[in-house]
Amino acid sequence: MTAATHSTLFPQVPDSADAVLDGLDPEQREVATSLRGPVCVLAGAGTGKTRAITHRIAYGVRAGILQPSTVLAVTFTNRAAGEMRGRLRQLGAAGVQARTFHSAALRQLQYFWPKAIGGSLPRIVDRKIQLVADAAAACRIRLDRGELRDVTGEIEWSKVTQTVPDDYALAAAKAGREAPRDPAEIARLYVAYEELKRGRGVIDFEDVLLLTVGILQDRQDVAQQVRAQYQHFVVDEYQDVSPLQQRLLDLWLGDRDDLCVVGDASQTIYSFTGATPDHLLDFRIRHPGATVVKLVRDYRSTPQVVHLANGLLAQARGRAADHRLELLSQRPAGPEPVYTEYTDEPAEAEGAARRIRELIDSGVRPAEIAVLFRTNSQSEIYEQALADAGVPYQLRGAERFFDRPEVRKAGTALRAAARFGGNDALLDDTVDLPSQVRAVLSGEGWTSEPPAGSGAVRERWESLAALVNLAQDFAAARPGASLGDLVAELDERAGAQHAPTVQGVTLASLHSAKGLEWDVVFLVGLAEGMMPITYAKTDEQIEEERRLLYVGVTRARERLHLSWALARSPGGRAGRRPSRFLDGLRPGSAGAGGRVAAGGAGGVEHGLASLTGRSAFTPAPRRTQRGPARCRVCGRTLTDAGEMKLMRCEGCPSDMDEGVYERLRSWRAVQAGLSGQPAFCVFTDKTLMAIAESVPEDERELARIPGVGARKLTRYGADVLAICAGQDIDAAGDDD
Repeated sequence: MTAATHSTLFPQVPDSADAVLDGLDPEQREVATSLRGPVCVLAGAGTGKTRAITHRIAYGVRAGILQPSTVLAVTFTNRAAGEMRGRLRQLGAAGVQARTFHSAALRQLQYFWPKAIGGSLPRIVDRKIQLVADAAAACRIRLDRGELRDVTGEIEWSKVTQTVPDDYALAAAKAGREAPRDPAEIARLYVAYEELKRGRGVIDFEDVLLLTVGILQDRQDVAQQVRAQYQHFVVDEYQDVSPLQQRLLDLWLGDRDDLCVVGDASQTIYSFTGATPDHLLDFRIRHPGATVVKLVRDYRSTPQVVHLANGLLAQARGRAADHRLELLSQRPAGPEPVYTEYTDEPAEAEGAARRIRELIDSGVRPAEIAVLFRTNSQSEIYEQALADAGVPYQLRGAERFFDRPEVRKAGTALRAAARFGGNDALLDDTVDLPSQVRAVLSGEGWTSEPPAGSGAVRERWESLAALVNLAQDFAAARPGASLGDLVAELDERAGAQHAPTVQGVTLASLHSAKGLEWDVVFLVGLAEGMMPITYAKTDEQIEEERRLLYVGVTRARERLHLSWALARSPGGRAGRRPSRFLDGLRPGSAGAGGRVAAGGAGGVEHGLASLTGRSAFTPAPRRTQRGPARCRVCGRTLTDAGEMKLMRCEGCPSDMDEGVYERLRSWRAVQAGLSGQPAFCVFTDKTLMAIAESVPEDERELARIPGVGARKLTRYGADVLAICAGQDIDAAGDDD
């Protein structure tokens, strides 16, 4: 680990208030030193907004202008709040409260409920959707699983926009929402849901905000106590504030204006939850004397990525577009983005996995690569393709790192070892810290090699491996550190939700990727109907889809791949076209006004070159058209990635040759040992099952099986065909 990496992971606390300002650019410094009155920071993607506002708070604290206990910084995710707390701690401002809106409101609600209402705060429901199902049953309305989820979303939207049941139909129509059921039915379900909650003595997530607002409105003594406690407010991601959150913020402030807000209207992507950029865009109207600072120096992305991002927004329409920020990259030039067209979605997934494998082989760390898609349903085919290519991955959107059961158990084991492990030869002071951690976590399921395949077992291993890697970094940064020191570091990180990096390619939806960044980003599925999504009908909804793609583009630091498929399944009708948002930006496409994007740099519509040195627009090798993938047992069209690999439905009977399958597994284990890779890097279990079910007789038949690409056919084809033919082979093979 380099000294620079040490300082990034475990930085030194600045020795003075002025030292807090070191390294800030002129605009960030203006933010940091504007400590009084209303301040509005318009911050583009990658411009260091979190750095600016945390240094602002820390500078005020270190200069004695702000008291840490009187500052409340609010944001929208526990991860973002945790990161903010971690940065403030590193800057010497540890006493500042950094929370989500809900966390801050819940803390106040728990404290004031006995005084304002009496008794203890009602329990918060764990599964709101079950209550909605019960409400539907009470109303004798049948809802399928998708409708249950959608109706639950409508109730949540109504509450954060402060819409009562009687007003739902009008409010939904005005907002352009496409109700999943008749609006009158949803209003009935909303009423029944609220009655059920009251009858069971429970509250939901939105009630936390509503009840806090109610108490602050009705009890002036409580409001005065809160305002005496918190005198200075900072709101991050202000473009995502809902009407209910804005009402709560107004009650916290009272008649004061000691408020700093930070946001970017071009990153408003959560309007379906009630978020609106209007509060950000109207800030200067409500606060005429506000200090306004624009952050446009992009420190994250190369000029090539920034150029594409600016080009996307240049075509945007609407109020948010009128306030767009033109980003200026501060980084050296990098590769041009790559556009690739595929015949079908499996080919697109395999193409992405192949390129990712090449990047990793060239030295790019898996944790610095992401595959981003519009909907979570797209992830499975990429999980399978990455597993086939021997690429480790992690799914984003699961529970927080320190909340995972295996991480909690590992923490308990490490804490016990730090306290009582001195009698163990592997845990005494003569053994280095990483070895001690590996010894403890081996009892929790960690192994030096990852398990084969994907799923829960693999995810648990990745969590433990992240702790092992953190121990190595910690020991390198603090020579002589003990196991107890590491446990203390883990406790601090858990409190700040500062998770270690998991060494795997990230698979995530565009929405869940907000606030994150990687060296290499693959934006996949960029076809009409998926981007923009088919149910985006109004101009406002289309523009939000454009902003969502903009968020995806700006996640990339250096390299960006954009791809789409002409058909969903192999042999399907190639009726799709690339996303309209790429018109005029991808090479050879005409944009507004008929201008055609050309190859090479220069101009808004510029061509983009391949990472591998091929042409900027790279049509993938075309598959032989074989018709839609159908189950070879029942004939049903297959769309699931795993089923397409087996060429049958999961529920249809298998005609697998068990003997061939077992010989293939034994051969695979030997190959994995020889190459030093996990078994799934050779072939996944499903690929072996597909081979054992079809028992190919020649290379042509073997090549038809999904998961057997050209590279694996060349390397392993002869062995596999020999096993299928019942021949004895030298299990050691030839590891080239």
